[in-house]
Amino acid sequence: MKIAVCIKQVPDSEARLRLAGDGRWIDESEVPFVINESDEFALEEAISIAEAKGGEVIVFTIGPARAAEALRKALALGAHRAVHLSDAAFEGGDAMSNGRALAAAIAREECEIVFTGSQSDDVGYGATGSVLAGFLDWPHSWLVMGVEMGEGTCKVTREMEGGLNEVSNLALPAVIEVQAGINHPRYASLKGIMKAKRKPIDTPSPSDLGLDPSAIGHAGAGVEIVSVDFPASGKGAEMLEGSPEEVAALLVDKLQKEARVL
Repeated sequence: MKIAVCIKQVPDSEARLRLAGDGRWIDESEVPFVINESDEFALEEAISIAEAKGGEVIVFTIGPARAAEALRKALALGAHRAVHLSDAAFEGGDAMSNGRALAAAIAREECEIVFTGSQSDDVGYGATGSVLAGFLDWPHSWLVMGVEMGEGTCKVTREMEGGLNEVSNLALPAVIEVQAGINHPRYASLKGIMKAKRKPIDTPSPSDLGLDPSAIGHAGAGVEIVSVDFPASGKGAEMLEGSPEEVAALLVDKLQKEARVL
């Protein structure tokens, strides 16, 4: 079985961020990058299944040259091969154009199941995996917290509101979008790090995947980030005192007269 895992390299959430000069994104010049959190759980799930059932784990990513670091880490953790969509034509995409590119790369490898994270920690579209499934015409499930592989099927558990779980059986091939916390991601061993240096990373071009450059990356995107900014600082909280009835009346009065939302 060929198992695909889609990962993304994102800015470290603990890093101190600054805006770029044009205000359209952050200044990436001194920012450390890491594998997106939920993608790490997707990778662990894929590797665990390959170890238990047998199979080959192939990791895919879209990004500039620095994204190869994320692929090398995935290979050190136990993935067998990697595919890096590093051509400039792939850059600047949204969920639609990225999903189209990833679907073409995964179809080329004839993978039988795809694991992705639920959403990225930077732009947070939460849609790339679903778009990917659409282009592949495969069933998919989002926010998955449990996976059981069967013969030609996959039973997945989704955590719902109110403490309920939803259990579904998906026919393979399928796309599984996992939630952070589904498992416990492993650490890379020294042996794994050394072996990763010898594992192959393929870098197909758009033409290798049969893709029109106008349909991928920034050219094929329907969503454009116009600007980013830090949240405005508030003026602080106002504490309302009195009995519950008095506080409720004061709150309603302020919502009507000051906030004007009622």
